[in-house]
This record gives sequence, C-alpha cells and structure tokens, in this order.
Amino acid sequence: MAAPITVCPPDEDGGRRVRASGTILGRAYNVNNLLVFLRRAGLGPDEVSPNGPMIEWRGGGPDVGQPGDAA
Repeated sequence: MAAPITVCPPDEDGGRRVRASGTILGRAYNVNNLLVFLRRAGLGPDEVSPNGPMIEWRGGGPDVGQPGDAA
C-alpha cells in the first residue's frame, strides 16, 4: 500500500501543498494538479481517488481551493 497523501490547507495564493511520506510533491491549485503529482509519484487513478481514504484533506476537501473557502 502506498503512503497516505496529505493535502494542506490553501495558502494565501490558493495553492495547497501536497505531501506523501513527508516529501513535498508540489503545490496544487486544483484537483487536476493533484492528479498530476500523484501520477508522477507512481499512483494512477485506479490506485487513488481525490475523494478516497488515502488522501487526507486539511482545511477543506477538494472543492476548497481559495483562501477563505473553508471558513
């Protein structure tokens, strides 16, 4: 099983840091960015879903992308 993925709360620019096992994969501004990072890390859509249990969303789920949306 792959490591859990953490998507941090949106920063002041609306980007969300994406981590796997403590390694920063990138800064996602939308779900498509997240999927690209996961694919580069070797995880395909059949292995992990943005709404699946392997992804821990902090500060709101995949529909939150801009500062203030989680409030």
